[in-house]
Amino acid sequence: MSEVENKVVPVEGEEKDYVEDGKNKLIVKCKFCGSKILDKKSAKYMTLEKELPLMQQDNNRKEGEIQNEAVNEFYHVENMYTFENIGFTHTVANCKYLSCADCDAGPVGYYDMDTKHSYVAISRIVHA
Repeated sequence: MSEVENKVVPVEGEEKDYVEDGKNKLIVKCKFCGSKILDKKSAKYMTLEKELPLMQQDNNRKEGEIQNEAVNEFYHVENMYTFENIGFTHTVANCKYLSCADCDAGPVGYYDMDTKHSYVAISRIVHA
């Protein structure tokens, strides 16, 4: 799997409707079932580039092929016990993918095995 290395970019002064003081301003929920993933102000907003498998793979792809997309906005969670509701996959290329523990939709982000930190892709969740 090809992936772009993590390049952390500071986001001071960034104006987003869902970010306040560098953290998630609103509750983070699964976009499919609405289950709560993170409480308000529990994760740090950051930009970095990471290739994640598409949540819905094309049925016409070659057998064994995994379609990816570059994602660049994440919520950084230092402690996995911060999550309200999250599932972890088996280890793949030194990371575990995150999924909704209720409906199993994902990956909504990834867990880095080296740093023991999690990253939730903002494009794959909803705010409430």
